[in-house]
Amino acid sequence: MTIRAVVRGVGHYLPDRVVPNSEFEASLDTSDEWIRTRSGIERRHFAADGQTTSDLATRAARAALAAAEMDGADIDAIILATSTADLTFPSAATMVQNALGNSNGYAFDIQAVCAGFVFALSTANAMILSGQARRVLVIGAETFSRIMDWEDRSTCVLFGDGAGALVLEAQEGSGTTDDRGILAMDLHSDGSYRDLLYVDGGVSTQTTGRLRMEGKEVFRHAVEKLAQTAHAALDKVGLTGADVDWIVPHQANLRIITATAQRMQVPMERVVVTVQDHGNTSAASIPLALSVGVQRGQIKPGDLVVTEAIGGGLAWGAVVLRW
Repeated sequence: MTIRAVVRGVGHYLPDRVVPNSEFEASLDTSDEWIRTRSGIERRHFAADGQTTSDLATRAARAALAAAEMDGADIDAIILATSTADLTFPSAATMVQNALGNSNGYAFDIQAVCAGFVFALSTANAMILSGQARRVLVIGAETFSRIMDWEDRSTCVLFGDGAGALVLEAQEGSGTTDDRGILAMDLHSDGSYRDLLYVDGGVSTQTTGRLRMEGKEVFRHAVEKLAQTAHAALDKVGLTGADVDWIVPHQANLRIITATAQRMQVPMERVVVTVQDHGNTSAASIPLALSVGVQRGQIKPGDLVVTEAIGGGLAWGAVVLRW
């Protein structure tokens, strides 16, 4: 008998405020055409005043639970991937846990920036395979609008706020790649690249900080490392790009998404793309895209899906799963 962590439900939430590229033209030396050409982004959502990351995460979690036909009491563990938690502590995950009425499980945050959801999926999978939990709610949620430098046109136009979530459940499989659920993963980090993408402040420095990025270098590493980690995860279970039904990548930049798909020899018709509508929502981008892909009727039960992401650290990785 082989235990697999199988997706039971997926959902997402986006704040009401939609910010088109044109809104930046009044305060920055930029244009809709400039932003679209360099990133593929057309609009993004920003959280309202007083709306926190845990608020967004809770809305996405409820949507995923509804899709799974479960409620908060059915969940053993909650993992929330975020770099923009409400408070230094307690974790935003415990705030979601309370909002869902879950008093018997446990909850914690995980931080790997834009790769956070991939790391959270891997952690949830390990917990299920080890028997520590049977049902795990995995969430990616961010309010990156709170850490933008609104005078830096190279970064502030790229990011948005949102949340996505999915429910994983332990189920028996045959031990083959035909099984539903998580089949393989590949994770990496390298702290020597810290200065390429970071926030220049934090608790121990007693400053709030703003996001800083060396865009050209991050682009170069992303194209190289995303294809490599996706191939590595597929190799672990004897699969190739030809077996993949859908790539659901981190939605950072359309040019990165396109270049990665080319390196994997997967046509763009088999790539779920949402970056034009959401911008880069960091750890929320993959679960958001998964949820949208299901809503669109793209991702169907039995499909082989590869998710991959890279973020500050640098941290990067990929997960192969059968929907």
